[in-house]
Amino acid sequence: MSHQESQKLDNVNPLETRVEDVIERGDNDFLDDNHDQDEHSESSQSHQAVDESDSSEDEVAPRNTIGDVPLEWYKDEKHIGYDIAGRKITKKERQDKLDSFLASADDSKNWRKIYDEYNDEEVELTKEEIKHIRRLLKGKAPHAEFDPYAPYVDWFKWDDAKHPLSNAPEPKRRFIPSKWESKKVVEYVRAIRKGLIKFDQPKEEPRFYRLWGDDSSSADRTKHLAYIPPPKPKLPGHEESYNPSLEYIPTQEEINSYQLMYEEDRPKFIPKKFTSFRSIPAYENAIKDSFERCLDLYLCPRVRKKRINIDPESLKPKLPSRKDLRPYPSTCYLEYRGHEGAVLSISVEPSGQWIASGSKDGTVRIWEVETGRCLRVWEIGEAVQLVAWNPLPELPVLAASVVYVFYANTLIFDRGADVLILNTGFGNEEEQKRIKELLHIGTPTTDDSDDMSSFLSWIQDEKYDCIRLRHYRVLGSVPSSLESRAILIHQLSKRLTQRLPFKLHGLPVSSVFHPTRSIFFVATKKNVRVYDLLKQKLIKKLETQLREVSSIAVHPAGDNLIVGSKEGKLCWFDMDLSSKPYKTLKCHPKDITKVAFHRSYPLFASCSDDCTAYIFHGMVYADLNQNPLIVPLEILRGHTSYDGRGVMDCKFHPRQPWLFTAGADSLIKLYCH
Repeated sequence: MSHQESQKLDNVNPLETRVEDVIERGDNDFLDDNHDQDEHSESSQSHQAVDESDSSEDEVAPRNTIGDVPLEWYKDEKHIGYDIAGRKITKKERQDKLDSFLASADDSKNWRKIYDEYNDEEVELTKEEIKHIRRLLKGKAPHAEFDPYAPYVDWFKWDDAKHPLSNAPEPKRRFIPSKWESKKVVEYVRAIRKGLIKFDQPKEEPRFYRLWGDDSSSADRTKHLAYIPPPKPKLPGHEESYNPSLEYIPTQEEINSYQLMYEEDRPKFIPKKFTSFRSIPAYENAIKDSFERCLDLYLCPRVRKKRINIDPESLKPKLPSRKDLRPYPSTCYLEYRGHEGAVLSISVEPSGQWIASGSKDGTVRIWEVETGRCLRVWEIGEAVQLVAWNPLPELPVLAASVVYVFYANTLIFDRGADVLILNTGFGNEEEQKRIKELLHIGTPTTDDSDDMSSFLSWIQDEKYDCIRLRHYRVLGSVPSSLESRAILIHQLSKRLTQRLPFKLHGLPVSSVFHPTRSIFFVATKKNVRVYDLLKQKLIKKLETQLREVSSIAVHPAGDNLIVGSKEGKLCWFDMDLSSKPYKTLKCHPKDITKVAFHRSYPLFASCSDDCTAYIFHGMVYADLNQNPLIVPLEILRGHTSYDGRGVMDCKFHPRQPWLFTAGADSLIKLYCH
């Protein structure tokens, strides 16, 4: 059987199944009749040549080129595959089953024909192919001349040896010296004699070496790529001396301040002074330091750092120039003097013409912004913690928060922060008439909703002709129903007070309303929670990752928030982006007391106990794919520290790029561009 015939049998898969069906259905008569002839032919095939196949398929290549593709794909098509030129191969018209049956009954060779589905034609098997198939079905080799039991031929001569092959080395008598190698050896000898080839001299160990030297630059170390020098400890200085100068010895106050610092920021060694070497005690951390040094050398992985020559200026972010971001406050223009104590809070009237201030000396003052003239003073008697103007210009009223503490018998009563709604006296007659009607209460009223009568009452204060929201809280006895974590919202028009219907996880530090929506921000010492007052549910929880929050401020658009902390860090939150800070700025060395946004200009500020106020450019874009731009602009100085406090509050002018700052030195300063 030729190679092409075997390849044809492999390609035409349905042939074997057809032959098996033919043999099983009783067509073995022909095979049995020719069985003797086949046996005779098998014996004679070893001496005679095999007859050539009379099939025409040996000369014709397969027509179809569809490859190994299921034929079901062409079941409903009029063609089957494509030829080598890319033209469709149309299917042949199939005969009717009745006609094909009658034709097969008259054809004696019909049982040897098989239909090739891939090439769409009938193939007639030759006698030689039938013989090969019959041998394959019986489990024999296809070729009759193959002898499966051929005699074994031993290719090695044993000669009574234990192993047929020897693993002994080649004898010296078979070695043939190489002339080329001998010439090369002669060349090397001449080069050594002339000094062209030099051998490495034996290394001499130095008797002395530098204890604090950097061995990474030594020649013998740099030859090896895998060598990484160990880190060197810090060299001892004047602080480690047994008799250092007085400037290196810390005072007792500095030593006490070290205890308040974090362990990683605390100095590892505190210098001490001794009169002589004999009086120096043993180092108490000697074993601990040696153990940590061993960990550094043996347990810590070392990494070879490649130095790259990079311009440090190229690493800085590309920020716009400060000249292009003008205007912003930079110079102190005016000072407001009159308070005798620290100014704790300031508030600017919505039109920008007046400014109110509350001081620790127990007074509330109203100033004219342009001239610095004090127009009105209220003597409250206790420290005024907070003042705030009404955001509606047609009702110029002022709210002031005052803390009252008094003693009765053996109990200490702390009424918390009473809120005074003061009439400033500004506006025309109609506005003043409305304000007087708004601030008039016939009889003292208490809010019975949510059981608030025990700690809150609306009363008329005849002394200041205002409304007083009086809070009660017993500290020395059984506490009242109102917890210190509750937040109250007052509605002045209806004289209604309601508690925030949410559970606060922590002590509230600051709270602020959304500029345009019914959303309320509450800041605790660790987190900021955002509530929807209409739906009465928590919208978002912002994780500040700060030690303690001190103040918050909301952007005029309402989508961004800044948070100041008592560790001098300022966090910017993009509430559409994440609940984590977008940027964290470490700007102040001391506590941040207040942060503020400007209503119309892209500016925000922060003030601290370090007697400075920082001005930043904070641009928020309408495109949500663009992050906010934050650029530091100016550091405003001018206040002095008093009793460890610096700038207590800061507010922007509602229309101009001006900043008001209130300090513990009883001064209010106006910074202009």
